[in-house]
Amino acid sequence: MKLIVGILKLVYETILVTGPAKPKLDYLRKQGIRIGENCDINTMKFSTEPYLIEIGNQVTIASGTQFITHDGSIVCFQDELQGEIFGKIKIGNNVFIGSDCLIMLNTTIGDNSIIGAGSVVRGNFPENSVIIGNPAKAILNFNIQRMLFRHNPGFVVAQKRSKAEKEKHVKKQLGIE
Repeated sequence: MKLIVGILKLVYETILVTGPAKPKLDYLRKQGIRIGENCDINTMKFSTEPYLIEIGNQVTIASGTQFITHDGSIVCFQDELQGEIFGKIKIGNNVFIGSDCLIMLNTTIGDNSIIGAGSVVRGNFPENSVIIGNPAKAILNFNIQRMLFRHNPGFVVAQKRSKAEKEKHVKKQLGIE
């Protein structure tokens, strides 16, 4: 029976991740996660304490990212401490979190921040940060990253283009015929 429930949960969560945003966000909110407006969340890997997670407005979270709100390693001291460790996670407004990141307990990400793919993030990061690595560090200012994007040879204005128009434009821009 547990196997069937597990499979149904996996199918349900997969449909939520790939399906329309509103049902997915409604589901996550019912789990206790506080989520702002205009968010694009492409993961269902939230910890066993979703009520400890707050996500601001205009946040994009790529697939594979996990949120961990507890520290299970305390079991090494269970005979002595007989307790558990928990911590909040707060994501500011206008934040992008790349694929396969690990966002740990006791973490705050300031507004206007970018977290690079695969980063392991724990601690307090100020607004306007570009954060990467394991352990993650703020390596750049958000506004400098904006300038670097604008001057990148691969930069293509792709919004409001059909898929075919975008493909044609990208190929031309990158010299692919």
